[in-house]
Amino acid sequence: MSHPRKLAGFALLAMLPVNAAWPAQTQPQQTIHLICLPGVPLPVQIAKARGYFKKYGIDVNAEKASSATALREALGSHSADIAHSSVENAVALADQSGIDDVIVMGGELSTSELIVQAGIEKVSDLRGHTIILDGEDTAYTLLLKKILTKNGIKPGVDCELKVIGLAPQRLQAMRDHPEYAATIQKPPTSIFSERAGLKSLGSTETLSGIGQSQGIGGFTLRSWAQAHSELLERYIAAFVEAQRWMMDPANKNQVIALIADEGHMPQDIAEQTYAVDMKAGWSADAQFNVEGFQNMLSLEPEAAGSRTKPSTNKSYYDLTWYRNAVAHLSRP
Repeated sequence: MSHPRKLAGFALLAMLPVNAAWPAQTQPQQTIHLICLPGVPLPVQIAKARGYFKKYGIDVNAEKASSATALREALGSHSADIAHSSVENAVALADQSGIDDVIVMGGELSTSELIVQAGIEKVSDLRGHTIILDGEDTAYTLLLKKILTKNGIKPGVDCELKVIGLAPQRLQAMRDHPEYAATIQKPPTSIFSERAGLKSLGSTETLSGIGQSQGIGGFTLRSWAQAHSELLERYIAAFVEAQRWMMDPANKNQVIALIADEGHMPQDIAEQTYAVDMKAGWSADAQFNVEGFQNMLSLEPEAAGSRTKPSTNKSYYDLTWYRNAVAHLSRP
C-alpha cells in the first residue's frame, strides 16, 4: 500500500509547471530501466513527478538493488540500462568482470562519516574490535581500510571486518551488538545513528586524508550508450533539470517534504539531511567531479588484490553525452 504522505508529496510536485527547454517529444515514449543503490536518486523521483522525463519522451522504471553485487549483475546482464550508485561500483564492474561500462554523469559527492559506539574516542581505539561493512569491495570498505591503515591498524589482522549489508541493517546491527565498534554511514542514517546513541568521528574524506571524492553517479554499458546516444542525452537533460529544481532554495520546503515522505522519517531529520546535502552532497547540474574521482582511485591499493587490472582513470568515464545534454538546456 502506498504511503499517504508520499502520494501527497508527489501530487504536489506533479501540479507544478515545467519550463520547457527542448521541444516536446512527439514520438512514442522510450523506456529506460534504472538500477539504484542505496536508493532511487531524488532527481529521478522529481523528474518522474514533475513530468521532465515525459517531456523528453522517456518513461523510467527505477528499482533499488539489494546489494552492490546485485546492482553490478543487473547492469552487466543488460537487465538494467543505467545504474545510479557509488561510482566505485562502475570501477569494480570493469576491473573484476571485464565489462566495458562507462560513467556518464555525477550527481552526489561523498557525505559519509565514520560512526562508532559511544565508548570509542579515536580511530586507534578500533584495534581489536569488529567493524561492519556494506560489502567486500565497496567505496565505503575502501575508505574504511584507508582510514584504518592511516592509523596503523591492519584491516583483517588488527581488527575484524564483517559484512552486514545496507545502511539500515548496519545501524540495527550496531544497536543490537555493542561489540560491533564502527561502520560508515551517510545522512540520513548517520543522523539516525547519533539519535540512537552512537557518534561520529568525522567525515571519511577528512579521516582518510584523500580530500573530496565523487560519490553517487550514473553509469551504463559503453555499448548501450553508443547505441542509444540521443536517448541517453535526453535522460541526462531531464535529470539535470530536476536537480536544478531540487537545488533551488525556493523549493526547499517541498524538497524536505519529499525527503521525509520517501525516507519515512521525521521532519527534523529530513531538514538536517537537506542541509547537509545542499552544502556538500548534491553537485550542481549533476556534474562529475573528476578530481574527486581521481582521489577515489587512490584508494585502490587498499583493495589488496581485489582488482584484476590497474586503474586507468579516463577509461572509466566519458562525459560526451553529459556535455551534449547540458548544452541543450537553457541556463537558469
